[in-house]
Amino acid sequence: MTAQAALPLPTAEGGRGDRHRSGGRRVEPVFYLFLVPTLLVFTAFVVVPALIGIFYSLTDYVGFGDWSFLGLRNYAALFSDPRILESYGFTLGFALVTVVVAQVIALALAVALSRRIRFVTTLRTVFVIPMVVSGIVVAYVFNFLFSNSLPAIATAVGFGPLEESILGNPDLAWLSIVIVSAWQTIPGALLVYTAGLTSIPGELYEASALDGASPWRQFRSITVPLIAGFILINTILGVKGYLGVYDVIVGLTGGGPGTSTSSVAMTIFGGFTGGDYAYQMANATVFLIVTALISVAQIVATRGRAVQL
Repeated sequence: MTAQAALPLPTAEGGRGDRHRSGGRRVEPVFYLFLVPTLLVFTAFVVVPALIGIFYSLTDYVGFGDWSFLGLRNYAALFSDPRILESYGFTLGFALVTVVVAQVIALALAVALSRRIRFVTTLRTVFVIPMVVSGIVVAYVFNFLFSNSLPAIATAVGFGPLEESILGNPDLAWLSIVIVSAWQTIPGALLVYTAGLTSIPGELYEASALDGASPWRQFRSITVPLIAGFILINTILGVKGYLGVYDVIVGLTGGGPGTSTSSVAMTIFGGFTGGDYAYQMANATVFLIVTALISVAQIVATRGRAVQL
């Protein structure tokens, strides 16, 4: 009898059983030792405070002392409060505009820096610097530029619209927040896009060039579809970050002029110190739901679809 004949031949039933036993192998207990501490910390510092906040949103609690149960009155009042509605309108509009501006610039820079040009390493380092600087510091620096340097330059060249600080203009102040927020977040998106571009085989571009494809055609038909997943990641992270914008607004406009640049986050934090704890906790709960719905909608709308131009 040969060695080959001595080996038992797997049957269809046995093959399925082997796969089943392999796929159903129990998890080693040691893995739970790493999982349980993380779950405990997450539950203690995220889940429990969130549940406590949701509970207080159903009361008239002001942050200390006694309280009484109000039910859904705080939530009903939110939808008739013009200040709250205005903050949501500003935040959603700001997030939409900024994510488009930041992603377009970041992708353009990533494509440019992926070319074989001189000093590319130095340029990549320079472009990443804004990511490591505190947001409030960046905001105060730009506050000085918008309040002093830019008006002085505009006056010198005779450009009237910018001779006055845009931070004091209710119609233009939001632009300063878009500029600073995009300037600070572009480096992170740039790194993600750079990683995506380096994963594209160079042979695809060489073959398309032989077929006569222009650089723009290569960008549309090769680059964008193959980095669609990276675009999705950057868009979701960008929208999430912009919806919670706070420090940039504090350093630039403080929510003004008036309340024209007051975000939802600013409104919530302001209420915590202004005696509206329960009311703003209801606002925070609604904002959490809105943010989650937007994130889920982004994922569902782009799942399995390539971005096309």
